[in-house]
Amino acid sequence: MMDTAFPMEQHPLRSALYDELHSRPFQVIPCPARITHLALLTTPEQSQEQFDHLCELHQLMGLPQPDKEVRCYEKDFGHFRIRREQHMEFASYTFINLAPVDDGEIPFVTTGISPLPEGWLAGLKGQVVAAFHLQLESSEKGLETDIQLIRPAFEGMRLVGSCPHNGSARVWGTFRMHSDGFGRFLVLNHRMSNSQLGRLTQRLLEIETYRLMSLLSVSLAREITPDLTEMDQQLARITQDLADHNHVDERAILAELTDMAARIEAFRAKSTFRFSATRAYHQLVLTRLEELREDEVSGHLTIREFMTRRLTPAVKTCESVAYRLEDISRRVDRASDMMRTRVELSIQHQNQTLLTSMDKRSQVQLMMQHTVEGLSVVAISYYLVGLLKYLIDAVYNFGVPFDKSIVTGAMIPLVVFLVWFSVRRIHHHFMKLAEKKQNLS
Repeated sequence: MMDTAFPMEQHPLRSALYDELHSRPFQVIPCPARITHLALLTTPEQSQEQFDHLCELHQLMGLPQPDKEVRCYEKDFGHFRIRREQHMEFASYTFINLAPVDDGEIPFVTTGISPLPEGWLAGLKGQVVAAFHLQLESSEKGLETDIQLIRPAFEGMRLVGSCPHNGSARVWGTFRMHSDGFGRFLVLNHRMSNSQLGRLTQRLLEIETYRLMSLLSVSLAREITPDLTEMDQQLARITQDLADHNHVDERAILAELTDMAARIEAFRAKSTFRFSATRAYHQLVLTRLEELREDEVSGHLTIREFMTRRLTPAVKTCESVAYRLEDISRRVDRASDMMRTRVELSIQHQNQTLLTSMDKRSQVQLMMQHTVEGLSVVAISYYLVGLLKYLIDAVYNFGVPFDKSIVTGAMIPLVVFLVWFSVRRIHHHFMKLAEKKQNLS
């Protein structure tokens, strides 16, 4: 039998690379359908608790539990589906209720979480960021022709309307929380297939989820802004003092700059991930909006217009704060460099003054040394002449006839010259040793 195994060495991640593009496939959703979507910020510990809670749901439904946790899990319970997706910092749950309903039922009375066992949803761990209902209806129900039938389903809130995919459907929403704590979207299907409805639904779920996730950094940006304004003014004062050559306490200024640098690093550690995530989520929202290919509903903002008008300024604010944080960080570094340069110049000036003072002191010491050398020549000569006088007296007493005064007087210049010459030789010898040592160093 021929060996059908791949004949070449494969990268260990090759299969994962292929599977990555198919890890979150679009669903096929028939119309009508009631859908509820949740997005929860989740820690690794809570992720395991969520999986255990999901296994409990299978047990309550009388179905086999999942074998292991996967990034995208889907389960069909008949007229009820559940889909759990794990993302970098949140987990999303999509509940799809396909049970038949009465034609006259008011939208959002029955939702995607209606089939869940009582109390199960409340036990789901994590912090809810996005929670909204989406209802798929056929345009044959007549809701499209009478806006007064749609407005009560959204509790009278201002509507945002859209006709995606060249008018193949109509989407209504408010992008607000309603009295039940959930957002709401109503999709009226004209001529879309179940596969197209699944893709449209997925895009709407992602737009609303990523919109809310991108706004998580807005409160952080508002929290940081007053401190940045204070540091900006403080830094402007310091640089102005330096520019005006005012007398400043270098140690105090360096302490201020060090404190500002520490605060900036703390803000950067706190905000860098959040601001980067905001840019990524916002880009995903823009991409999904492009894929909708919307047409305008007369008298209403489209989803793209609404996002451009409301979401983009909030994201730009976060980007502005992030840029301002980096700008102040660079300015603090430059001010610190200027202060260090100023301190170094001050130290060099002090060293130069000290060296000048030491040079003057050494000159005085040299002059005093020359004076002492002269006095030492006199003193040594005096003692030598005294010693020689004893010798002269001894010779004279021995019987050698000569004039002691003349001999003593004649010896004095000779002794002084010899002492002076010896001292100079010793001085020159030590000077040569000092120069040799200095050259070696």
